Amino acid sequence: MIKSMTGYGIANFENEHYTISAEIKTLNSKFLDLSLRSPRQFSDREIELRALVGDILGRGKVSLTIEFTAKSSSDLPVSINQDLFENYFKTYKGMADKVGLDGGMDLFRMAAQAPNVVTTLSEKSDDPEEWDAVKKVVVEAAEKCDEFRKDEGETLFGKFKENLQVITSGLKQIQEEEPKRKDRIKARIRNNFKDWMEENSFDENRFEQELIYYFEKLDITEEIVRLGTHLEYFDKTMANGTNQGKKLGFIGQEIGREINTIGSKANDANIQRHVIIMKDELEKIKEQALNII
Repeated sequence: MIKSMTGYGIANFENEHYTISAEIKTLNSKFLDLSLRSPRQFSDREIELRALVGDILGRGKVSLTIEFTAKSSSDLPVSINQDLFENYFKTYKGMADKVGLDGGMDLFRMAAQAPNVVTTLSEKSDDPEEWDAVKKVVVEAAEKCDEFRKDEGETLFGKFKENLQVITSGLKQIQEEEPKRKDRIKARIRNNFKDWMEENSFDENRFEQELIYYFEKLDITEEIVRLGTHLEYFDKTMANGTNQGKKLGFIGQEIGREINTIGSKANDANIQRHVIIMKDELEKIKEQALNII
């Protein structure tokens, strides 16, 4: 069964020490395009996360957001240089006093935001249990996203079936119309040449040979057979497991090539009506096939 590249999954974990959440959103892409937002303490785990997500989701444009929140900690996530803060504050206050201003909280804010007063810590997590918990949450979110993709794939499978049915129906109509088209062409040629052939000596055998050559140029039998084969192959490929998106795209191109050739060679209004409907359905297939993994 085919699988869509559009998906969503979210997972959470909580214990007495911390809470973890992972959210994954996916769209179509030719390759695995991972956009990652994770806490700083896990910044060195990006390669491992990429492999973890890739094994489950394969390809697609993937947005992964990880949140890790400690419930209690005596350590601040920043370093504050209090001596430097006091020096900045005294300097700013002295400047304010000289011009007769009372800075108040504004001076405190300026000193706190001064360079090198507050420094964000970039320590990495050395706790293997924390990282194992994060991985489990990410895997759970990815698996939920994969289930979402499967459900979307089933919906697309039904739509493809409907599109193929319309194209197949149009092909049958063309097969029924083809003998009538040939008869109309023969009648038109004979009527156009009837008076000229009666007034002039003409080799009828040569004329028949020219007609045969002409009909071979307009014959669409091979295109009809190939189109039917491509439609069957597309149907079988859909049901033949996952990772068929690129193959379905290639088959769709071949289907379009045969439909276009039938329309150009037939040069018949009745057949062209069926060709237009088939083209419209094929465009729907090709657009949705881009979203198949």
